[in-house]
Amino acid sequence: MPDRYQRPPASIVGTLLRRHRNGERAAMQALLLGWLGIVSHPLYFVMFMWVFPQPYECPLLRVLGTAIGAAGLVAARYGERWSERYVPAALTCLLPFFGTYMFVMNDAGCPWAQCLTVMTVILFHFPTRLAIRAYLAGTLLACAAVALQGHGQIILTQGVLQQLPVHWLIIALLCAFRFGRAALEQEKLDGLGEGLGAVAHEMRTPLASVDANLRGMTRLLQMASAKIKTTQRAGGPDELQQAMTRIQYEVRHMNHLIDLFLLSASAVRRKLDPFESVSMADAVAAVLRRYPFTCAMQSSAVAVEVRGNFRFAGQHELTVVILINLLRNALKAIHRAGKGRVRIVVDGNRSAPRLLFIDTACGIAAPRLPLIFQRFYAYPAHNGTGVGLALCRQIMRAWQAEIRCVSREHAYAIFVLEFPVQRANTPPGEP
Repeated sequence: MPDRYQRPPASIVGTLLRRHRNGERAAMQALLLGWLGIVSHPLYFVMFMWVFPQPYECPLLRVLGTAIGAAGLVAARYGERWSERYVPAALTCLLPFFGTYMFVMNDAGCPWAQCLTVMTVILFHFPTRLAIRAYLAGTLLACAAVALQGHGQIILTQGVLQQLPVHWLIIALLCAFRFGRAALEQEKLDGLGEGLGAVAHEMRTPLASVDANLRGMTRLLQMASAKIKTTQRAGGPDELQQAMTRIQYEVRHMNHLIDLFLLSASAVRRKLDPFESVSMADAVAAVLRRYPFTCAMQSSAVAVEVRGNFRFAGQHELTVVILINLLRNALKAIHRAGKGRVRIVVDGNRSAPRLLFIDTACGIAAPRLPLIFQRFYAYPAHNGTGVGLALCRQIMRAWQAEIRCVSREHAYAIFVLEFPVQRANTPPGEP
């Protein structure tokens, strides 16, 4: 793959945005904390040491804070696992511990009171539970450090204590705002699920009526064609019969699509916790049985290769939802491109078993690739609700698994589904 598809953005902001769009939350947080430590500690050491001198400054803590920041850049480079270990400790040290310690040691002076308030606001832009744990641990550690240095009496002064209600109000408002935003997003998803379900149910009645009338017309046509000599208007009844058959096929196709809509709508609202041992080969086979292919040619464009079956902790029905979304997207891409095939590879002969979902249609443009897993993002704009791939990633992460995409525009798109534990293998070729 050419370097232009792998080159990261040049700017810090671009790198943060890329990691956010790719769903690398811990790496993005580590990168943010890293640059915060590297930039802020040397800068404010100079500021508060010589430009606006404060009663207390600690070069050792500044060096430690800068080193913690540098460690964040290293952790982000090595990925999610290292970042997940780094973020809680760095968040506790860089924000509530350092801010509270310097605030108290500077006798609750105005500059450090404002700095601590800003640090509190930054802290609660991280996940709420993580922020609360860091706030409590950092504050208690800072108070303990002050007390060990023999300055514990400062903690109970009015200047220090009067900041507590201000910080608690800020924390409460930020938490309320975050919960309100999460509730609004969930309400939107629930409404979308209910809407899909309602539309699907409403489509059932007219389709059932069309199907019943078609069956009646087909019987009448068969009776009429038996009375007509084959030499008279040769092929007329046969053409009508073929038209009826095509309409009936379309009705069955629409009913299958309705089933898929209902399945996706229920997935939006159901619990995602894994409670089954799922066979990947069985799930792939179930999808190919259930998918409403429009014709034999479309069905033949999909090939399955089982290099080794594997089982994983998940839910069979939700696995079907994931695979149907990927298959539908791939077939839409083939239709838009006018070319291509789909290959599904079940690869359990690895320490981390995976499923590869490959289509050789139109691919995905490099600028759009980081956006495809964002909720409500769809491209082209009329090409769906933008919930499918976001739901796939949400389900996979609930199972401690991961989904990512590698693509080259006008060439291919490969969705890689990686699972954490390989419980059982079967020989290649066995479902």
